[in-house]
Amino acid sequence: MRPLLAASGITALAVLAVLPAAAPAAADTPAGFTIEDPRIKESSGLAASRAHPGVYWTHNDSGDGPYAYAVDGRTGRTVARVTLDGVEARDVEAISIGPDGNVYLGDTGDNLGGTWPDVRIYRFPEPKELKGEITLTPTRYTVRYEDGPRDAESMMVHPVTGRLYIVSKKKSGKGALYEAPEKLSSSDVNTFRRVADINIWATDGAFSPDGTRLVVRGYFDAREYRWEDGRPEEIGRPTVPLQRQGESVTFTPDGRTLMYGSEGANSRVSPVALSGELLPDSAARENKNPGGGGAGEQAAGGDDGDGNHTLVLGAGALAVVAVLALGVRWLFRRRPDGT
Repeated sequence: MRPLLAASGITALAVLAVLPAAAPAAADTPAGFTIEDPRIKESSGLAASRAHPGVYWTHNDSGDGPYAYAVDGRTGRTVARVTLDGVEARDVEAISIGPDGNVYLGDTGDNLGGTWPDVRIYRFPEPKELKGEITLTPTRYTVRYEDGPRDAESMMVHPVTGRLYIVSKKKSGKGALYEAPEKLSSSDVNTFRRVADINIWATDGAFSPDGTRLVVRGYFDAREYRWEDGRPEEIGRPTVPLQRQGESVTFTPDGRTLMYGSEGANSRVSPVALSGELLPDSAARENKNPGGGGAGEQAAGGDDGDGNHTLVLGAGALAVVAVLALGVRWLFRRRPDGT
């Protein structure tokens, strides 16, 4: 038995030598969380708070009242609910926070296929203190599209210019990106102008905190765009987690991670780290600092690093098989009688 033990020992050492070290978790990638509030059954939009680190704003789809919920991303518990006084919600689908510190709630959905002549966006200041029930009177904006009514579930406020954008939802063919007037009017109708095609069945969208990236998600996939001179240029497809009904997305405040949300009771908000070209410009510049350049560059196609890690594991596994074969061959050469 000693030759067999020796061969096993040599093989074990070889296995340890070729297996890759476990990849460390990214220190700045937040954990996901489960929305605990039983009132939130159809979370349809998501926005990272600017004033309260770790808090995410969300809301229900149609069927709920004019509410916005502030959820603690560490515990999943609601820390405050804002009621918009004087508002009759129809089909609230999106939420975003502007550079002015205001929260924008998009009542832009139209499950009847685009039959409402106009939709509404509501603006209210993000509360300085989040506690319990809060009632606010919002500013209301009436919105129409230059090419007629349509269903839309994605509304984004650019974090630098403050300009609003909406992405229409279209099951077949292309949706579109619509741009608001430079300055919104609370007394007149605001006509949004079509400025680009968006080839995805869009359920939500978000700008990166520095305004250099736009992500638009669907139920099962997403597109990311470089944002330059007010227009999108597609650069890749970030990873999208498997969810019950993928409805929402937002960037974390540092721009390095996408947080994806889903409808349903006790729905999960899942993080996906970005790298490579999908990183916003400000985060990419930080990575160029000495000693900070590197971990796991993500391909423009949206691979979050698992593909390269799989290749390494595959190569390691092949090496292990080869070492085992050599070990067995060595063993039998040492025992010519074959017993």
